[in-house]
Amino acid sequence: MSSPESAQALPRDGERHRTCFASTDASPTLEPSQSCAGETPKILAGRYRLERLLGAGGMGVVYRARDLLLEQFGDPDPYIALKMLSEAFDGAPDASTLLYSEFALTRRLLHPNVLRPFTFEVDATHRLAFITMELMRGMTLDKLLCERPLGLSWPELKMIAVPLLDAIAHAHDRGVLHGDIKPSNIMVCEDGVRLFDFGLGLAEIGPLNGLPSLNRHRLNAWTPGYAAPELLEGAPLCARADVYSLACVLYELACGKHPFQRLPSNQARDIGLERQLKAPRKLPRRCWLALREALAFDPARRGISVARLRDAWVGGAFWW
Repeated sequence: MSSPESAQALPRDGERHRTCFASTDASPTLEPSQSCAGETPKILAGRYRLERLLGAGGMGVVYRARDLLLEQFGDPDPYIALKMLSEAFDGAPDASTLLYSEFALTRRLLHPNVLRPFTFEVDATHRLAFITMELMRGMTLDKLLCERPLGLSWPELKMIAVPLLDAIAHAHDRGVLHGDIKPSNIMVCEDGVRLFDFGLGLAEIGPLNGLPSLNRHRLNAWTPGYAAPELLEGAPLCARADVYSLACVLYELACGKHPFQRLPSNQARDIGLERQLKAPRKLPRRCWLALREALAFDPARRGISVARLRDAWVGGAFWW
C-alpha cells in the first residue's frame, strides 16, 4: 500500500538508522498531485499535519505527517506515518473497527521486524479514525523485484527471508494472523526488514478473538495472486493461508517471478500449475523441500509451519 522512493541497495550488515516510511527529501511540503484530496483535513486532532501522500490501496491511505506537539518541544525529527481508511469506507458501520483491529493486532506483537504502531486516535471534528506509526525509509519488495528480475542471490535472499520468517512466526505464536502477505507489504529498510499492513489480520486466540466482527470476504480484499485457494473460496483465515502467501513471496524473491504467474491461486490450481514448479537452484535443497510443501494448493498437504520453514532457511545447508 505504500509508495516509497527507492533505496539504492540492500542494507549492509551493521547499518542502523532511523526508519522512515517514504521519501528522503528534506522539504516535506505537499505537492499538488499528492495533496490531501477531497475533504481530508490538513491537520488532524489539532496535532498532526498531513504533508505527503505516501501510498494508497483499496482499504487505506498512508500520509507522512508532522507531529506539531513534538515539534513544539523541539524534537529534531517530528515525522510519523499516519494511516486512515480510504474514501471507499466512508459511512461504513464497521469502518473504525477495521482500523482499530489492525492497530490492536500490530500492537500486541512488538517485534523488530513488524512496523511499530504508536496510537489509535479519532479526530472528533472531522469524524476520522486514524493510526499513527513509525516511518520507514527503504524499498518495498515489489519495487526491489522490479530492479532484480532474476531474483536475489542466496546471501541476499537469506538476509530478507530469515527476519521476515521470524516476524511471522512471532505473530503466529501470539495467535495473530496477517492475512495479506505480499511483496508490497514488506519493506527492506536501512535497519532491517519490516512487515506491515495487518488490515486483514485476525487474532485466533486471546481477548481480541472476535474483535473485528467483519466479513473479510464481503470486503473482497484478498490479493488473488497471493491468497491461498481456500480463502478465495470462502474458508476462514488460518495460519496455513499465511504460509501459502509467504511461500509465494519467498519463491518470487528467489526466482524473480511469481510461482504461478500471479494467477488467482484457485485458477492456478485448476490448471495444474503446481506440477510445473521448478526448484530454484540457488536455494539449498532443504529450503526448497520446505518451500514446495508451503506452496501446496491443498491446505491438507500444506502442513508446514512458519517456524519450521524458518528452521529450514536458517539451517539450510546441504546443496544439490
